[in-house]
Amino acid sequence: MKALLIYSSREGQTKTIVSSIADELRGKDIQVDLYNVDDVPQINFADYNGVLIGAAIRYGHFHKEFRTFVERHYQALNQMPSAFVSVSLIARKVEKQTAETNSYTRKYLAATQWHPTLCGVFAGALRYPRYTWLDRVMIQLIMKMTKGETDSSKDVEYTDWDKVKQFAGEFERLISK
Repeated sequence: MKALLIYSSREGQTKTIVSSIADELRGKDIQVDLYNVDDVPQINFADYNGVLIGAAIRYGHFHKEFRTFVERHYQALNQMPSAFVSVSLIARKVEKQTAETNSYTRKYLAATQWHPTLCGVFAGALRYPRYTWLDRVMIQLIMKMTKGETDSSKDVEYTDWDKVKQFAGEFERLISK
């Protein structure tokens, strides 16, 4: 069994989440090819039992390279088991952790021609020390408005790793059918 996992990460949390899913799959003796969306080689989708794509939301938008990749390959993705992992800071709130309740994920899924079989929404991480001055100030403002962490001296990880592990199991069952 073989799975293709692709991530589009901004500050690294989406890469960490998708890499964790890859590790879970490898632990189930599934061969995994893991790529940054910017570095995906020519793909023969028929070589895979399933595809999982993870993408980060920043300032309300998914990265252009992620959207372009999906636009280019949605037909192949729709013909096989596929999963979408959406990562955002608004998902730190329990009521924003599903494709139906996370406005950014819901809007993307309504606008794309890709219809993933499985969708997961995970909270990302605040990486204040890594941000540029402008990003730090903008994110602090957003976090203040949404009653989140504003202390710019620290990193805060909101990812629920048990939920990520559970999703990896759901994806493994999906591609094993």
